[in-house]
Formats: sequence, C-alpha cells, structure tokens
Amino acid sequence: MKILITGGAGFIGSHLCKRLLEEGNEVICLDNFFTGDEANIRPLLKNPKFELRRHDITSPLNIEVDQIYNLACPASPIHYQFDPVQTTKTSVYGAINVLDLAKRTKATILQASTSEVYGDPEVHPQPETYWGKVNCIGIRSCYDEGKRCAETLFFDYYRQYKTDIRVIRIFNTYGPNMHPGDGRVVSNFIVQALKNKDITIYGDGSQTRSFQYIDDLIEGMIRMMNNQEKFIGPINLGNPEEFTIKELAETVLRLIPESKSRIIYKDLPADDPRQRKPDITLAKTKLGWEPKIRLEEGLKKTIEYFRKGVKCPKKSDS
Repeated sequence: MKILITGGAGFIGSHLCKRLLEEGNEVICLDNFFTGDEANIRPLLKNPKFELRRHDITSPLNIEVDQIYNLACPASPIHYQFDPVQTTKTSVYGAINVLDLAKRTKATILQASTSEVYGDPEVHPQPETYWGKVNCIGIRSCYDEGKRCAETLFFDYYRQYKTDIRVIRIFNTYGPNMHPGDGRVVSNFIVQALKNKDITIYGDGSQTRSFQYIDDLIEGMIRMMNNQEKFIGPINLGNPEEFTIKELAETVLRLIPESKSRIIYKDLPADDPRQRKPDITLAKTKLGWEPKIRLEEGLKKTIEYFRKGVKCPKKSDS
C-alpha cells in the first residue's frame, strides 16, 4: 500500500515509517520539523519506497494514498506550550486537512490521540468510556483540548461522510529516537543521570504513570489500522503496569550505576495529572494486543540509545 505518515520524522513516526517499509509498503513521511528530526529517518532515505516531504498540515495537502496515520503534533509539554496557538491549529486544522484528504481518496485514516484527553482522571484505570476531567483554560489545554476536538472531527467525518476512521489514545511511550530535550520524564531522567545532573522530580514523586515501549505501541497501531472488524475506536494503547515517578527515577539510577546523580524535588506544574493508567480490555478483545516489553527491559534499550549521544562522566570525574 501507499501510506502517508504525518509527523513521520518524530519519535513515534520514525519507528512507524521503518516498520511499514519493512512490511513492503510505500511510505510518504510528512513533517515540518518543528519537533521532528531528520536524523530519525535518515537511514530510510536510501529506500526507494520511502519519500520525505516537508509540509505543515495546517495547510491543505494533495496526495494519493491508501492509508493515513496522523501523528503530527508536538506531544511534550515543553514543545506544545512553546506556541500553544499553533499547537491547537495543528490538532484542529490539521485534522480537517487530513480528513478531507481521506474523504477524497477513500483512504483509511488513523488519528493518534492521547491519554491527555482524560485530563486529571477521577476514574482509575481509565476506560475509553470515561469522558475525562480537563481544564479547558489551563496551560496544557492547547494540547488536551486540541486532541479532544480532533477526535470530535474524526467521528463527525465518520458519521457525516462515512470516512473510514480509526482513533487510538496513546499513553506514555518511550524508546530510541526520543528527543533528549523534550521534557518527558523518561528522557529527562536518563539524560540527567548520564550527565551526572540532579534527577528532577516535580511534586513528591507519588504521582503514577504507565510506561509503554515504542515497539509495543507500533504493533498496536498497525493492528488497529488493519483490524478486520473495521473497529474505529477510540481504543487505549498503553501499558497497564503502574509506577510512581519516584520508582522510575530509582530504576533509571540503578540501570546507570556509574551515575552520581541524586534525586531532588520541585513544585508540581499546574494541571499535572496525579495518576494515569490505561484500561486495555478493549485492545485485548478487539486487537488481541497487549504490551510485551517490561519497563526495565525497555529502559535498558533506551539508555543504550542515549549513551551514544550523551557522555556520562566517570565516577572519578569532577
């Protein structure tokens, strides 16, 4: 098939491009490189079935494709809060543009939504039927509400135009190709530990997250796109194993024994959720999918990736 991946040079998109090429598809990677990195997809450029296009999906696009994975949007707070108006435009205008493309070409289109649609949840773990608790005027709203609006648009195109949609909600994901300065907790802790800097926990560290390795997510995304029932979602893709932020920091330090970093605590940012854990019953039932890679195994692979670009001083270094 001919497959378009918006945000294809980003962390998740680059892994998806690689996997779909390995399966023999033609892949068009679309990215404006605000947070995407050409280094992530450079090894793919020599593949004749791979095409890279610089484009911002807030502008309409005209490509003939069979499938569309819409991943284009800054996904870490440090990036989506940098230009919150543009973040909302990317989610909303971008969704309209890719949906119009899917409508015209009759392509199947998958929206990479997020666990952030649940906000600071009062229901735990979070099933897809939960409507969430989101501050619509907070500093995270550009992303949270942008993604919620994008889901609305996808379902309205489905109902009004019979567009063949799929909607997934991605929970915390980590692995190689993460940007070292994106502000996400896994990359933050690893880079801080490798540089012998203090590991910064915001709040008291008791807040919880579930961490999913990138390979598990990519498998779930492809299964959702190609499910035989044409189940449209939304569906949670995440790892239901729950860890406190403090436990994550301690695990990273244990896996980087040469680090001299210590854990410090700072004030919790506004609207930071206290807990996050997916109910993946639907994914198990509809897709036969569940994560396979445990946290420690995935962290070891991610640490090795960051070691290549981050020098960790030896214990004897000052």
